[in-house]
This record gives sequence, structure tokens and C-alpha cells, in this order.
Amino acid sequence: MGDLSLLQQLHRDVLVGTPLTKNSQDYASFLNPHVSPQDSSARVNESRNQIYLESPHWGTWSHQDSAVSDALALVTDDKSDSFANTSSSMFCSRDIILLQLTLIKMMIAKVQSQETEFSIKQKYLDIITILLKETKIDSKLICLCSSSDKLLSHMASKSIASIIYFQLKKENTFNVTWLAFCLKTLSEFPNSDQVAECLWILRAIIRDILKDEDLHKSDILKKVFTPLDTVFEGFYNSILSHRFNCCQDTSLYSKAANNLIGFIDFLEVLIASRIQIESHFKCQRILFLNTSCILDLTYSSVDYLIKKKSIMLLKKCILYKAGEDFISGSLPTLSLQDPYLDKDMLALANVVLQAVNLGWLNQIPVSEKASYFGGSEAQPEDGIHSGPDQVILRAVSLVLLKAVQIKVQNASKAAEIKADLQSFMSRLLIFLKKHLKSSPRLHPNVHPCEWLSMVFIEQDDDMLEAAKSLLIVYLKFDRLWHDAAGNLGLAAEDNETWISLTHECGCNPHCIFLFFLKSIAFDSTVLLDFLISSETCFLEYFVRYLKLLREDWHHFVNVSNRFDIAAKIGVCVSFVTSSHQEKKTCLTELSLENACCDSVQHTLVSLASSQKPSVPMEQQGDDQVVKPNKSNSLIGTDNTSALDCLQSLVNYDSSEDSELESVGKECLANMKQMPSNNQGSTKIRETVCMDVHDKLYTIESKVLPLKQRSANPLSLGVCNMSPDNPVPVERMLLKSVKCLEELQKAISRLQRRNLFPYNPAPLLKLLSHIETTNKSMNLL
Repeated sequence: MGDLSLLQQLHRDVLVGTPLTKNSQDYASFLNPHVSPQDSSARVNESRNQIYLESPHWGTWSHQDSAVSDALALVTDDKSDSFANTSSSMFCSRDIILLQLTLIKMMIAKVQSQETEFSIKQKYLDIITILLKETKIDSKLICLCSSSDKLLSHMASKSIASIIYFQLKKENTFNVTWLAFCLKTLSEFPNSDQVAECLWILRAIIRDILKDEDLHKSDILKKVFTPLDTVFEGFYNSILSHRFNCCQDTSLYSKAANNLIGFIDFLEVLIASRIQIESHFKCQRILFLNTSCILDLTYSSVDYLIKKKSIMLLKKCILYKAGEDFISGSLPTLSLQDPYLDKDMLALANVVLQAVNLGWLNQIPVSEKASYFGGSEAQPEDGIHSGPDQVILRAVSLVLLKAVQIKVQNASKAAEIKADLQSFMSRLLIFLKKHLKSSPRLHPNVHPCEWLSMVFIEQDDDMLEAAKSLLIVYLKFDRLWHDAAGNLGLAAEDNETWISLTHECGCNPHCIFLFFLKSIAFDSTVLLDFLISSETCFLEYFVRYLKLLREDWHHFVNVSNRFDIAAKIGVCVSFVTSSHQEKKTCLTELSLENACCDSVQHTLVSLASSQKPSVPMEQQGDDQVVKPNKSNSLIGTDNTSALDCLQSLVNYDSSEDSELESVGKECLANMKQMPSNNQGSTKIRETVCMDVHDKLYTIESKVLPLKQRSANPLSLGVCNMSPDNPVPVERMLLKSVKCLEELQKAISRLQRRNLFPYNPAPLLKLLSHIETTNKSMNLL
């Protein structure tokens, strides 16, 4: 055990930062794992899971180190002695190698740390240089990666990844030994045995490069991607077409599954590198150009986990969120840096939509067990209905919505958009209805526009991405539709048809916004949290929607009144008015009361009077509430992807719109300066709550507990109301306007005290315009 004690002492010295006094050659010899791929004594005994070491040469240590003699006596060239003392030496040999690998990785980290003293850093650098040039440690680590000992294999992979990254960063060279091994492994698939380890090491190297803010990443990654391009396309097609049903042996099936999981993780890193740097190598574009192979995984016999990971990969790719878990810093404007990106993303969207037309949604497996953090499942005695896997439902919905958005943005005819919208949204609603019907909290007669709140209730960032996509689709369609209506002189009935279509397809922006406000109990402080946080695209969505609301107020009021009718009568009603009901002015409370007392037939108008019947949805409880993560709402993630997206807010109708965009950029750019601790968050919230004269809500949400939500009467899905318990009128317009007014006051107060994280002047201008419009309409 002497050598182990010496390594432990060296570990303490490196950990504390104690200067190393011995010769660098001696330390290198001591850290050299004596494993030889050619020597049988270095091979892993698979049956016994043992590691045998060749005879070590420790170098010239001081005679005062008596433990060296013990170390030399531990491992000898006498194989009979090794086998005779297997029980005592096996674990010692393994521990020695693990500690050696740990020390190598620690020294590399210390060399790259700014806090390490120069003399100590230079000593570590000398030791690492000797290990690389004289002991060929890279070859030995590659050998150890194939060990059946999972911990040893993982530590060897981490160590070789650290060494390769260190050489790329300090010497600007790619390790030739490992590069040859990597290319050989990938090109020989499926006959190669170390694919998972190779992909993990590649992923770790690229991830470390992307995380390093001091590197010129384009030049370094070019050294990695240039040789990788020569073999990656063939490997991509081979591993995704590999049939799992041919793996009858359990160990082979497990190995194939690990390879595929590692490959999906590696694809995410490749896409993340494309997002962050100016490059478009073939290996970075392959997923966009050959998406069908990923989609085909849902038809194959692979595990549910792999199918789920493949769909999540598509979601991250199409949302430009690949690598968000490990990449810090702002994401650049992709369309300006990558000339192929728009074309590639359109190709991906087209393949997804073609697959949907061919029945891809019907092939997607959705587990009936809900996903929990850590993979746990609710126990029957907990009284919690598991329900379907909401994670995959959200991912599939977002992939389809973003694909539709991309196609619509590249369309030029309203008729084409209308056909796509009807086709794909109806398929999506059918897919969701199929998998949501098992939940006891859902009702079969939910308005199609409510599906967004139902599916994304637990994930606010995804919900806002979906709402933004639907809003973009609506705005593009609305512009083309009205352009066509102006040119052809279409009648008012055609406008009614267009409004009917938006409700039928579940993409009416006013409906979606009102359902969203309802899900957060009209709490303006929740909206404030979303505006302050840089973790969602709410700012971009909100700016777009307020611009629409400014021009389309009468439509918003009409939809709000329909909510009130539904609540008062207690039935599910159409949000589409017939021609004799359509009014240019808003209903007053008195006219609304009279309307509610009319025949029920006025409220049971078909959602699509002359169009394709709508797909009924099922409701996920009443008034479920989305709340942002309060603890993290002020953490500056430096994610300004929304900033770049705001550049698309063009087609200005006035100079005010141009000002809005410029300040929108300023708003998002200034989010980088937001406080990164809870102190700033607490200060802003205290300011919001302290002014009683403005009668703002406190940060604590006025939300019913989960068990009481089903009893909340404010639901459009409740169709059988008891006459003894009439549902009060929701007054949706009053609540919505009040919520926006309170938000305006809160933002103004924070701005006066210099506590708002960016300049909200254009946002306040839009909110003020909404307030003025509402007051002027009330005077009519």
C-alpha cells in the first residue's frame, strides 16, 4: 500500500497548492499508469474484472521515502505472484490507477487556472509535458477507456478529454494518437467496440471549448471538425439505420443503446457549436440535411428513452436551444453568421411536416406514466393520477408548431398558409386529444385555443415559445389574408371566415392571451416576473401581442365578452360571432346582460359554421396556474436569443414601431446587467408590494391550491352547471385590462426608482395606448 500512500500525499499537495520539491521526471514516472496494450499483464480480465499492471519504474526517488520500496514490492513481473495475491492486489491496482488519473486531471485544471501560482503552474506543466512526450500516456488512456470497470473507463475518458483539450488550447494542436483512434472507431462502425467512449470524449472536448470564453473557438473547432467531416456522414447514416432487433444478446443490445444515446448527446453539441460560432461544417449540418433518420427512430424498436431523447433533440434544434445547459454567454444572430442556416432550417421543417402528413404523430409513443424529476413514478397510494408523459407531448407540439412557423414565414400565399394551418393543427389537436383523454381532470368540450394552456401549464418557457410561434403564424396569415381581401374586394363574411378559422385551429391570439391570463389568475406580478426574467421569450411575445392589440382592440373585446357569456350561461360557446351579431362597438355591461338572457341558441353557434368541424379538446382542470421560477427570475443567463429575434419586428406602420424595436433590443441587451443573486430580485419585489396607493397585488399569487382548482367555476369547459349554483360573469375584459394597468404601474414605479433591468419606455407606451383605447371605448 506504499505507492497508494505516496499518491495520496501527492493528491493532498496538489489540492492545497503546496510546491512540489522533487524532480518533474520522478513525478511523471510516479503518475504514469503502467498499462500496456501489448502486454498481457495490462489487459482487463473480463471474467474477474481485474486489472494487472506491468512492472513499474518509479524513477530516482529519495532514499528517505521508505514507502517507495513497499510500492515496488507491491507489483512485480512475477505473474504467479500476481495471481496468488489477486484478492489483495486487485483493488489496490485499481485504486492506484484511479488516483493517478485523478491527479493528472487535477494538474491540467490547475495549469489552466488563473489562481495557480506561476512556479507551481510551471511545475505541473513540465510533468504533463513529460507524460505526453515520453510515457505516451494518451495511448494508455485510450486502452483504459475499454475497461469493463465502468468507473475506470469513465475516469480514463475524462482524463484523455482533458489532455486533448489542454493541447488544443495551449499548443493549438490536435492529439494525433487520439484522432487516429477516433476516425478508425467511427469509420469501422458497427464493428468497432469503443463508439460510446469515443463520442463521449468528443462531446466533452467540444463542450469545454464552447464553455471557454477566452478561446478563439472557430479556429480550434476547425481542427476538430475538418477531419471529422471525412467520416461523420457515413457514421451518421450507419448508426441511425442500425437495427436493434438483430441484437439478440442482452449485452450487445445494451451496448447498441449506449452508442445511440451517446450519439444523440453528441449531435446536440454539434448543433450547439453551430449556434455559437461562425461555421457550417458538414458534421454540423447533417441533422438538418438528413432529419428523416432521426424521425425514423420513433418507428424502430429502440427503447422509449432513445425515442424521447431524439424528439427532445429536434425540439432543441428547432428552437435554437441546443447546449443551453452548458453554454454561457449570449447567442449570436445566426442568420447573419451562417448563410446556410435559414435554408437548412427550412429543409428540416419540411421533412417534419412531410412526416406528419405520412402519419408520424400516430407512431410517436407517449408513455401513460408521467415523467418526474429523477425518473420516479407516483405510487398508487399517493392519490396522484400519473397521466401521459407531458414532456414528450410538449416537445412534439413545439417541434410541429415551429415547423409550421418556419414554413409559413417562407410562404407567399394566404391560401397555402390556410391549408397548412388547417391540416397540421387539426392533426396536432387529434394527437393531443388521443393522449390527454385518460386524465380525469379533463373535459371533452374544451375550446381549441385552450390546448396551449393545458399542455404547457407546467413549463412556462415552452408555453411562451408555442404562443410566440402561433402569434407569428397569425400575423403573417392575417397580413396576407387582408392583402388578398383588399385586392379582391372580399365581403365582411370573409373576415368572419378568417376569424372562425383561427379559433378552429386553436391559434387565435386574443383567445390564447386570455387563457394565459386566466391560468395565472390575472396576477400582474407574474407578468412582471416574466418581463424581468431573461429565461423565457415573454418580452418578445408580449411586445408582438401588444402591437396587435393596439390595432385589433374590437376583436379582443368581442372575445372577452364571449368568455363572459360562457361563464354566465355555463355552457361551451363559440367565440365566432355571426354577421348580425358582429358589432364595431363594444358591448356594455347592460347589453351583455341582455345578451346572456337571450335564447341559448345564440351561444351554441358552431365553432366553424361552414368550415371543417373543430377537434374537441379535453380540459386539464380549471384555472391551472403557470408561475415563473421566482428564485431564478432575476438570474442573468446572458441569453439574448430573444434580442436577435426582435430584429424581425419590422414592417413598421409608423416611427413608433421602429422605436419599439430599437428599445426592445436595448431592453434585452441590458438584461445582461441584471443582478445574479436573490438580493436584487427581493428588492424589486419589495418595491412592487410596498405601494398601497397603487393597490398592486403582492408577489404571493392569488391562486387556488391544487386540490381546490377543480372547484373553481371560472372554466369554459364546465357545461353542466347547477341552477342552484349559477356561475358569476367572469368580466374577462375588466380583469384583463386591470391586470395590464397594474403591470403598467408596477413597471413605472420600478423605472422611477431605477430598479427595472432595462429601459421599458416603449413597453409603457404600448400599455398606455391600451389603457387609453379602453377608456375611449367605454365612453361610447
